[in-house]
Amino acid sequence: MVRRAPLREGLVDVDGARIAEVTEELRHRSRATLHDRLHRVRMAGGLAVQAGLAAGLAYLISHKLLGNPQPVFGPISAVGTLAASVGQRFRRTVELILGVAIGVAIGDILIYLVGTGAWQLGLVVTVAILLTIFAGASVAIVIQAAATAVLIVTLSPSTEDLEIPRFIDAFLGGGVALLVTAVLLPLNPLRVINRAARPALDLLADQLDAAADGLRKRDRDATQRALDRMRDNKEELATLAEAIEGAKETATLSPARWHRRSELTHYAEAADPIDRAMRNTGTLIRRSVTLIEDDEPVPEPMPDGIEHLAEAVRLLKHEFASSQEPQKARERSLRAVSEAGRAYGAGVGFSGSVVVAQIRTTASDLLVASGIEQDEANRWIRTAFGEQERPVGEPAEPGEAPKPPTAPPIG
Repeated sequence: MVRRAPLREGLVDVDGARIAEVTEELRHRSRATLHDRLHRVRMAGGLAVQAGLAAGLAYLISHKLLGNPQPVFGPISAVGTLAASVGQRFRRTVELILGVAIGVAIGDILIYLVGTGAWQLGLVVTVAILLTIFAGASVAIVIQAAATAVLIVTLSPSTEDLEIPRFIDAFLGGGVALLVTAVLLPLNPLRVINRAARPALDLLADQLDAAADGLRKRDRDATQRALDRMRDNKEELATLAEAIEGAKETATLSPARWHRRSELTHYAEAADPIDRAMRNTGTLIRRSVTLIEDDEPVPEPMPDGIEHLAEAVRLLKHEFASSQEPQKARERSLRAVSEAGRAYGAGVGFSGSVVVAQIRTTASDLLVASGIEQDEANRWIRTAFGEQERPVGEPAEPGEAPKPPTAPPIG
């Protein structure tokens, strides 16, 4: 047992408080990491089952039906197709077959000319890669061509007529993978998108809340942390975009999911405005940091408006997931704009006026994400903001609060 040495009389245990703070931070980080890992497992669970089923079917068909004594390439092709970015599996199958064709051709020609061996293998791989790159092929085709060329050179001396089985396996593996994803085990596209959208929307809502709390407490460091986290959003956005593409592919290829096409329209059309909302939120938080640094006024409605934006994002996530019309999210977005109008009327500085403008712009993004046309969303924003606006170019009255600077177009 390790015993803590008693403090001398009159001393304050400063280190104890610091250690407790670090320990709590590490504990929170551990919980967050475990949560992220479990979320990734749930996201990949369906893909793992599809890959296992496709590999098993490809093996059975190649070995039992086609009589292939070594059915290796078929399962590999099936897994390789499913390992492609979701939404690009049909394209990956075509690339797989093209890569195999190129690799077989190059391998056969060079074996005929120079024979087999270590340096011949290196030459075949080099030529396969350079020729496919020169032809403008994708990375997947380059990899398949090089891998097939390696197999042709290394296995040809011991295995006769390898070329035709390799072609058949490429067709077989890719076809089985598409069969599994489209007919036998199609994933629910809405469930896939809901899971993928959750990290992006949670990130947006959480950092808006953090920015509102930082403004209310004038905590510059907390607001800066929210900005840093908001800037690191590429993974969340990429996951969402990939899931949308995969859902559209599933809804196109799978007859069992054709009835989901109209429901997927919401997400497909929401991807761009959600991306813009995240970018505009980054600007909002960055100007919030400057506002605190410059000791500008923070009217109470300003952080309230940012909190309403955060709640609008959460409502949008919930209503999309339950296939509801996102009416509550729209109402909360407009409430955020109304609070921004009150904050502007109470008087703000330069950075404060930018924050007000970004609340409006982000709210417009959320309205468009909810299915509102851009022009209509602009009109709703102006109405919710109230009478604080003034036509562009009209001079301010003496003593009146400054007009917000020109911001990116709403939406």
